[in-house]
Amino acid sequence: MGVGPGDPELLTLKAARLIANASVVAYLAANGRDSTARDIAKACIPATAEHVVIDMPMRVERGPGERAYDAGAAAIAERLKQGRDVIMLCEGDPFFYGSFMYLFARLAGSYPCAIVPGVTSMTASAAALRRPLSARNEVVKVLPATLPEDRLREELMTAESAVLIKVGRHLAKVRNILGLLNLSSRAHVIVKATHGDETVTPLPDITENHLPYFSTILVYAGAEAW
Repeated sequence: MGVGPGDPELLTLKAARLIANASVVAYLAANGRDSTARDIAKACIPATAEHVVIDMPMRVERGPGERAYDAGAAAIAERLKQGRDVIMLCEGDPFFYGSFMYLFARLAGSYPCAIVPGVTSMTASAAALRRPLSARNEVVKVLPATLPEDRLREELMTAESAVLIKVGRHLAKVRNILGLLNLSSRAHVIVKATHGDETVTPLPDITENHLPYFSTILVYAGAEAW
């Protein structure tokens, strides 16, 4: 279930209704502690609901994450076998780079699974910047900053508009590529879109070499300025 990018008021009516009637809610918790998805939806979660907290180690290696998904899927399956419905909370949209897709792959073959879409960080960032992502026939590219440098540069060379996600520790690489392509002045950094401490900053004004986890860069490479 998508709970949106941060502002609880961006929960869809359907998401809010289902969460409010949940007997079991599940969510990822970074290193067993922080859960943005839970914090977004907390006003809707019944006091009587059981919480299934999936401890997600924040590591570069895939192994720890895969084991966490296995354990989380097993915990959810245990409740499903008891005939209980489980609401899985996911920041943004579950199928737009959402962690839920890995649990879905483990569970959907054995149990009915409904997907509730949510507002994405991509559209929330465009709203924060007060500029459309695209118009008419313009094409938007969504690019993970984790891509190899050569691939990222090639994609940006032909982009009219681009959304760079998963920037975090890859900021130096992204900044270098945008500088080489003379796109730095057309890029803005949106941190924690729709949260109370949201910031929107032109990329040239960013002096750090890394960004917080919830950061997006919008680049208007070939599109005309509005």
